[in-house]
Amino acid sequence: MYLSFFNVKLQGANIFIGLKNYKNVLTDPSFWHAVLTTFIYVIGTTIGTTLVGLGVALVMMRSFPLRGLVRALILLPYIAPVISVVFSWQFFFDPVNGIFMHITYDTLHLFEKRFNLIGSPQNAVIVAIIFNIWRSFPFSYLMILSRLQSIDNSGYEAAEIDGANSWQKFWYITLPELYFILGTIVILRVIWNFNKFEDVYLLTDNVKVLSVYTYFKAFTGVMDQGQGAALAVIQFLLLIGFILFYVRKVLKW
Repeated sequence: MYLSFFNVKLQGANIFIGLKNYKNVLTDPSFWHAVLTTFIYVIGTTIGTTLVGLGVALVMMRSFPLRGLVRALILLPYIAPVISVVFSWQFFFDPVNGIFMHITYDTLHLFEKRFNLIGSPQNAVIVAIIFNIWRSFPFSYLMILSRLQSIDNSGYEAAEIDGANSWQKFWYITLPELYFILGTIVILRVIWNFNKFEDVYLLTDNVKVLSVYTYFKAFTGVMDQGQGAALAVIQFLLLIGFILFYVRKVLKW
C-alpha cells in the first residue's frame, strides 16, 4: 500500500504522487477488461470445481470394482506439478501437432482450418477455466466426500420408507447436510482463483486476469511498480468486498 502512493524509481528516490496511481489505474480501459476477465474466470472456475467435485463425490460413494484405485487416480491432477500439466495441455491444443486439432480438424472436419485455441483471448479464457476445473476439482471432491461419509444413514432409510426417490433424498437430505461445506469450498475457491497466477500465466499469455495484469504492469515494459502496487491494493479490496457480500447476503452466516 505504501508504494501505491509513490512514483517508484528503479534508481533514485521515490516521488510521492498521492492518489495518481489509483486514478491512472481506474481510468485505464485495460484494467476494467482485466476485472471483467477475472470475474468470468473466478465465477466459471468456482462453480465448475464445486459442481464437478460434488458429482464425482456422489459417484465415489457408490460401490464398484477398483473404487479405491479410481479414488486415488482422481487426485492426480491436483498433486501433479503445474508446469508438467501445463505443457501437456499446451501440446494437446497445439494447432499443428496437437490432439485436439487432429480430432476436430483432421478426423471430424469440424473446422475449415487449423487454429490456436489458446491463441485468442476469448477462447483462451474458456480453456483456462476448463484447465482450472480439471486441476482443482479433486480438492472439492475430497471435502465433499468426507462430509458425505459422515452423514447418518437413518435419514435415508426413513425417506426410503416414505417413498422418496433419489432426487428427493438428495435435495432434502444430502444437500442440506452439505450446505456448510459447499459454502466453505466456494469461499476458498474464490480466494484462490481470484489470486491465481501461475496456472494462467504458464498456460497462455492471452488471459489477463488481475494477477497477471498486475505482474505485466509492475515487472514488464516500463515496470511501473507504483501502479502495480495500486493494482494489488484494489485487487485485495475487490476480493474482501466480494467475500463479505457472499458471506452476509448469500450464506447469511
